[in-house]
Amino acid sequence: MEDLQERIALARTRVREIREEKAVHSRVLPYFRREAEYITDVFSWREKDLLGLSEEENRAWQDRLFGELRDDYACSFLNPDYAEKQLGTYGKVLSFVAAELNGLPAYLAEVEPITDDSAFSEKNDEETSAKINGEEPAAGEKRRNERKLLPVAAVLELFLEIYSLFLEEEHPHLASLEKAVRYYALDYVEAFEEMRAEETYVPSRNLAYHIVMEKSRGENKTDLKDTRYLYLYGEYISDNERRLAQYLEKLPEEEIRSMAETFTRGFRRGFDTMQIDFTGKNSVSIRYHIGQERLVRAVIRSFGELGLSCILHRYAVSRLNRRLVRLSGFESTPASRQFIFDHRMDDALFLTPRYASRKIGAVERAYRRLEKELRGYAGPAVIETFGEALFAPEIKESAPEWTEEETELDRRIVSETGLISEKYLPGDSFSFSIIAYPLPEIGKDFEKIFAETVRLNTLSNAEYLPVQQAMIDVLDRADHVHVTGRNGNRTDIRVKLRRLESPEKETQFENCVADVNIPLGEVFTSPVLKGTNGLLHVSFVYLNGYQFKDLAIRFADGVTADFSCGNFPDPEDGRRYILDNILFRHPFLPMGEFAIGTNTAAYKMAKTYRIFEQLPILIMEKTGPHFAVGDTCYSHAEDKKVYNPDGKEIISRENDFSLLRDTEPERAYFNCHTDITIPYDELGRVTAVMQDGKEVDIIREGRYVLPGTEMLNAYLN
Repeated sequence: MEDLQERIALARTRVREIREEKAVHSRVLPYFRREAEYITDVFSWREKDLLGLSEEENRAWQDRLFGELRDDYACSFLNPDYAEKQLGTYGKVLSFVAAELNGLPAYLAEVEPITDDSAFSEKNDEETSAKINGEEPAAGEKRRNERKLLPVAAVLELFLEIYSLFLEEEHPHLASLEKAVRYYALDYVEAFEEMRAEETYVPSRNLAYHIVMEKSRGENKTDLKDTRYLYLYGEYISDNERRLAQYLEKLPEEEIRSMAETFTRGFRRGFDTMQIDFTGKNSVSIRYHIGQERLVRAVIRSFGELGLSCILHRYAVSRLNRRLVRLSGFESTPASRQFIFDHRMDDALFLTPRYASRKIGAVERAYRRLEKELRGYAGPAVIETFGEALFAPEIKESAPEWTEEETELDRRIVSETGLISEKYLPGDSFSFSIIAYPLPEIGKDFEKIFAETVRLNTLSNAEYLPVQQAMIDVLDRADHVHVTGRNGNRTDIRVKLRRLESPEKETQFENCVADVNIPLGEVFTSPVLKGTNGLLHVSFVYLNGYQFKDLAIRFADGVTADFSCGNFPDPEDGRRYILDNILFRHPFLPMGEFAIGTNTAAYKMAKTYRIFEQLPILIMEKTGPHFAVGDTCYSHAEDKKVYNPDGKEIISRENDFSLLRDTEPERAYFNCHTDITIPYDELGRVTAVMQDGKEVDIIREGRYVLPGTEMLNAYLN
């Protein structure tokens, strides 16, 4: 601890000096002065009593820490285009270093004093006093708290090392800068991965837990009625977070409790639905949007009644932990989504075979050390948000991009770390739950949309089960399903299905209502790949945080054969966009799922408030037939038998790729799954085609025509 503190103190002293120096070439001097000023600002901010500052003073600090990203990104060194223009060939490396420094507020916010008061007054929170890694809670917290200083020391020393290269030579070789970045990654990836695994799977009384549960934090107390607590996170706080917190604070306690219990009951039902033993499960991770703390507090208490301790962890801050644009953990509205997109492949600067091996080895050691905790892990509970302003990023040649060799290294990391995860945390040993609520940014009808979303999340399972079963009874007899579009939608695709050997006790489709996946409802299957052919097309869709226009994907024997979109004038830019954000750099992906979403109430909400493009996949997939590219819904759990409420076993749990899991595990999984939905107003027909060629329409011209499904049309009028 003292060594890290001393390293940071020395680095801070040197950084303060850089602000006044003129010892480097005039071309790079503005960069080093700007970053030195930023570092100084971050430490000054961290030393403030944020709860003692006024709202206006906190917002002023937000401007100093995040204003450049929010308002001035076009002329920021964080922007690869600007960095390249101002710094020439040094631009990529120096912009990466600036991006790593941009994580300092998050790192420093996490470093909290450990109080002597280790007992929590809430009865449902007592489980967090259990021993962690064989240590008493106070000792475990102290050790973790000390290690949180490591990323701070690491990134400051990288900045100073790069600066020293320019002191030694007016124009240092670019290779020298790249070497410094590679060694930064090699030196710290092991520690960063170990810390990431621990914060993801081990319950901790960390910053977020204290904020949510209103516990002692030194001399300060957090009060969720006073939204100044939001600034404690070290994240950008926008009107979204402030207004969301204020809105939730107005809701009756009974409604908050009901929302929480809808979520936690669904999580617990998932174990029963998937026949997973709940015995011995003692922890669950909650992922949420900052501003949802009142709801999260109720969720923690509800999970406590199930005997589960709650883990609240931040998204991965450093590029050493983060892959592409994924942010998994608590987060806020980004100050600049273009910034996140621009730096998605910064690891191209250090993605070498040596780095890949070290990262994979670090994950193996971290999981092995946490083997006991992983056995007790019940899964993630995710509270998604939707309604943010639509965003279609600009593709920049100045931003780092993986070569074919680096792409293959990334695939190796994903594949081998996925196998490690499966070894210590098998996919059939835990469950999950996911639910979504709107952000105020969705518009003037935010409160109405929020209330309607709450209603959608509580629709009756009993009412939808027989309706969906009527579809399954027909689909189980089909050879394939033929789906076509209308109103300009060019979809024309045939999805091959399995033939049931024992239809009296087997089924192809899962009858899915609201358990882990809220709201209800859909029926879904894993298609037979050979014989699945045709074009999937949607006029617009919002996937993985990005907007796609005129998206078209052609399948040949169940795998992606060609794809395009209309986001960019140059078709090749569109292909790269899809490759990065739907295929995740795989040369192809199989169709992992075919489903028919039945939640026409969600469709009506989207149509009434004109928010189709802003719905998350979680809800959008319930508003019509959808197709997933990537792994099946039963990924890593194919051997676990799953049954519908009628007692029939769902046999369509795998495909030609997952069948390789024992013989060629590196080829079995793609570690992604993205649903693409055709909305009803673009839907022509969904037709079950029988073995003898007879056709039975389930949906025709956007309306349900199969007997037993007519109730779903009530929301389509």
